[in-house]
Amino acid sequence: MGKKGKKGKKKKSTSAASGTPFSDALRVGEGYVLADLDTRRTPAFDGDKSDGVDALLAADGELDGLQERLYAEGTAGGSKRVLLVIQGMDTAGKGGIMRHVVGSVDPQGVDLTAFKAPTEEELAHPFLWRIRKALPGPGKIGVFDRSHYEDVLVVAVNDLVPPAQWKRRFSTINDFEQELIEDGTTLIKVVLQISKEEQGERLAERLDRPDKYWKYNPGDVTEREKWADYQVAYQEVLDKCSPASAPFYVVPADRKWYARLAVQQLLLEHLRAMDLTWPEADFDIEVEKERLANS
Repeated sequence: MGKKGKKGKKKKSTSAASGTPFSDALRVGEGYVLADLDTRRTPAFDGDKSDGVDALLAADGELDGLQERLYAEGTAGGSKRVLLVIQGMDTAGKGGIMRHVVGSVDPQGVDLTAFKAPTEEELAHPFLWRIRKALPGPGKIGVFDRSHYEDVLVVAVNDLVPPAQWKRRFSTINDFEQELIEDGTTLIKVVLQISKEEQGERLAERLDRPDKYWKYNPGDVTEREKWADYQVAYQEVLDKCSPASAPFYVVPADRKWYARLAVQQLLLEHLRAMDLTWPEADFDIEVEKERLANS
């Protein structure tokens, strides 16, 4: 399963880490105020960009190894799996997370789903229908680029369904996520939070560079004009859907290198806590050694 090129790779120093777990530094608790966040801060990390890039690379080997162990458990009948949910405004850096964090592990062990506007078929079903279809199986890391939270964010801001309908979804989502946890899923929910100023700069870059035109969507500016409404909607999500059993983690994302490192470390911390083990052999090892030697 694991990538051969990483075997025996020497780790670089990660001494710039503050010693505080990223999950503690970024967890949303009671009374959390999104508007108070400094989106250029680097909680749980004291280094600069160079240190952050080094730390990201240094942890690749461990992340790859833990993902392989998770996958191996799944092939042997284990029920553990991971679901990483990434939410954020346009240009928040979701694509960079997919390339630099999720892309560092074996793709066979990852189920990645990028949720777009729902199709007619999806709209004909309850809002969690398409989400359930994309859930990871045992041994897998599932990654949602946007998620079921679009149905209480985009839907609310754009008034796509009556308020009474989308407000009921908060409790439905909490029940759904508790169901996942009880079924063996380790749930990691992340909001990549950038400033409006940083978003403007990133959109401007896409208009200034021919190699970025493909990433530009005029609809992004339409949604940007509703920035204040989205901040209110995100605050409501954090208020109502961050219980102790399934908390949100808000990652300051104006510094792309930090956001990537933070999500990687959140994933690592949760994988370590899963107490993953290699499956026992279901065959007689000595007999197979003899058969191999005589073959």
